[in-house]
Amino acid sequence: MGKHILFGLNRSDFRSPAHFSADAKRLEASGWDYLFIPCSPLLIKDPYVMLAEAIKQTSTIRFGTLIENPIMRNPAVIAGSIATIDDLDPGRVTLGLGVGDTAVRLMGKKPATVKQLHEATNTIRSLLDGDDLDVTAARPAKLRHSNSSPGRPPIWIATQGPKTLRMAGQIADGVFVRVGTHPDNLNKAVEQVHLGARDAGRQPEDIKIAAVFHTILEDDQARCALISRSAAAGYFEYTPSLFESAGLEWNGPPIEELKSRVWPDFHHASDLEEAGHEVSFLSDEAADAFALNGSISKIMDQLSDILAGGLPIDLVIPHPMPTPSVGGDLSRYSDTLATNLLNKFR
Repeated sequence: MGKHILFGLNRSDFRSPAHFSADAKRLEASGWDYLFIPCSPLLIKDPYVMLAEAIKQTSTIRFGTLIENPIMRNPAVIAGSIATIDDLDPGRVTLGLGVGDTAVRLMGKKPATVKQLHEATNTIRSLLDGDDLDVTAARPAKLRHSNSSPGRPPIWIATQGPKTLRMAGQIADGVFVRVGTHPDNLNKAVEQVHLGARDAGRQPEDIKIAAVFHTILEDDQARCALISRSAAAGYFEYTPSLFESAGLEWNGPPIEELKSRVWPDFHHASDLEEAGHEVSFLSDEAADAFALNGSISKIMDQLSDILAGGLPIDLVIPHPMPTPSVGGDLSRYSDTLATNLLNKFR
């Protein structure tokens, strides 16, 4: 584990731009490298307004969207917004893109297809690079305020399916890999990214890899087991192949039947323990294959085993599940991880 691993968070105090920027300053002082903000307009205030305030109030911590999508915002709007944020302090913001999933489902829309995400990524990159873009209008489209001279903001794609992982390897600067913690799934995900890179004539090592791990920091074993089962069901809900590739079985009712009782999904249910009861049939192996879970010492051991496997992970994002309440719980979560994980693995 000689490689320098960066660490980021994707949960913070999202109540207002002032709260978010104050929390960013606290996390910066604690040693966190990145702070990401979701793009879910029904749940969280405008991410670009929040980022603008936070980037002005900090100096070293880097920021990003995790994740933006081309369904809720037009790619040209995304390009203009992220270019504006980058102009405040060039080099400190990353654009994280994905298909949308929960954010778009809450609006009754369908997530982007792999093709739509591919096209949107290319469009945004061309606009950020200051290119003239053929949009079949009278004249080419051009982002007049792009700041490409010091280098545009990097574009990372968040995904867990094999087709999107391979596509991300072809065109993205980095990939947020969200496939759980099972070594077979992690290795296969990175393999797909690298295959995509080779397809496009790129060097696989040039694509950054961020591992997003659902993290259940919980000493109560029974509660931890229930939430871990809900986490596993959330992966099966969107990418059932992850069970098969890890040698796991879904030996319960069809997922569509269960989804009618869990809203909006198994990763974001208001009562994750109750959601876990809905999938109590899942094995302990399944519960442990998709999250870092348990006490802080157990989580440290799990992450140590993953990083010792030799995967080219550049950034680790421990995604809390459930989302800690603003104030004490949120601060305790980030401080506990900073004190233990950051000190050990850096």
